[in-house]
Amino acid sequence: MADDHDRYDYSPIVERPDYDWPEGKRLAFYVAVNIEHFHFGKGLGHTPGPVPCTDQRSHAWRDYGNRVGVWRIFDLLDELGLPACHLVNSTVCDRYPQILARIRERGDEIVGHGRTNSEAQGELWEADEAALIDEATMTFVRHGFERPQGWMGPWISESPVTPDLLKEAGYLYVMDWPCDDQPIWMRTRAGPLLSVPYPAEVNDVPAMLRRFGTAPDFGRMITDQFDQLLALADDAPLVCGIALHPMVVGQPFRLVHLRSAFEHIARHADAGNVWFTRPGEIARHVIALPEGTVPGG
Repeated sequence: MADDHDRYDYSPIVERPDYDWPEGKRLAFYVAVNIEHFHFGKGLGHTPGPVPCTDQRSHAWRDYGNRVGVWRIFDLLDELGLPACHLVNSTVCDRYPQILARIRERGDEIVGHGRTNSEAQGELWEADEAALIDEATMTFVRHGFERPQGWMGPWISESPVTPDLLKEAGYLYVMDWPCDDQPIWMRTRAGPLLSVPYPAEVNDVPAMLRRFGTAPDFGRMITDQFDQLLALADDAPLVCGIALHPMVVGQPFRLVHLRSAFEHIARHADAGNVWFTRPGEIARHVIALPEGTVPGG
């Protein structure tokens, strides 16, 4: 077993204690919008083509998300009354202050997402990674936001000590481990850290840029995921997260299918079994449950 991690124990979902979300609801639904900054001409970067590159075309395509796409997503969320969390690079604070103002106006949650998406924290030495986490965290505080309680690394990147550093920095939860449909506890050298599910599959970047799914395909993925998890939630409380990147799904020909999917989901607002929420609210609810209710370390 030396080649395995020791962050959490194996726990089949069919053997776990039952519990409810607030008001007896069974499915927690959240939207995660990745709001990212990329350096020009260097470092890592998403690309609309199959080969990663940092030329002006790819940079401008990424920039479309912050100039145009995210505003259309904000408007759609406002129209349908959907809350959201935003996975934000801290360099966004200085470069795109209007985006931060809109997040504040909506009352949404910010999840720490590193400094910039041109770097992967998992490649850093421990002291440098700790400094990155601290710098990103305090940047939001200096700009008038509450200290983020959750973290997802840029590129979902982790070093062997990332959970330890996050716990030591005061974080309540992490979203880097897509291993479950429920929150689970993880071990760290400083005590337990909660893992809140984040979708590796129902995520516009892998679905449409890497696996070449179409916009209608992605809309159908969202509704199928939601409908099936809602049915399964009769047996266990579940989490349904949808991951978006404004430069991808904010394109008009894709946005129309996102709208249809979210309209389908929003129609369940009065059905009584869906909790429209954010990851921080999920984490706080789980942390308050009796010891032994939630699996993990």
